[in-house]
Amino acid sequence: MGPCLRRGTVVFGLAVLFLALSLPAAAQDRLPPAPYAYQQLNDPAKEAAAKTLMAELRCLVCQGQSIADSDAPLAGDMRHEVRSKIAAGESPDAIRRWLVARYGNWVTYDPPLDAATAFLWLGPLLFLAVGGWLAFGRFRRGGAEAEEGA
Repeated sequence: MGPCLRRGTVVFGLAVLFLALSLPAAAQDRLPPAPYAYQQLNDPAKEAAAKTLMAELRCLVCQGQSIADSDAPLAGDMRHEVRSKIAAGESPDAIRRWLVARYGNWVTYDPPLDAATAFLWLGPLLFLAVGGWLAFGRFRRGGAEAEEGA
């Protein structure tokens, strides 16, 4: 392999590496945020209702933050939807139902008890019962061994 061919291969490899490293920057959202993503409603009562609802909804990108606390573009879009619907006169319960229908029960911090979430609600009670049963058996066995040793 000649020096020109090796140099061309190195340049090509560096170009491919640069292109691969620059792809995440190209994937960023270039759209402007929705109007109500960062702008509050003029009516303080409606804004308070919107903030209360936004604090109860989970960001689907961050998952550990509410849409009120998240800076993800999807959370901004969800804040816009909540504020727009509150400004149009919809109730927070109707908006919550609409978001659950669109994104699933995961969007709320308080999922309803149904077949899909039964283990989430009943699992801690099951683990508590099994732990109590194991502890009771261990204490009972420990007392019987102490009596036999005496």
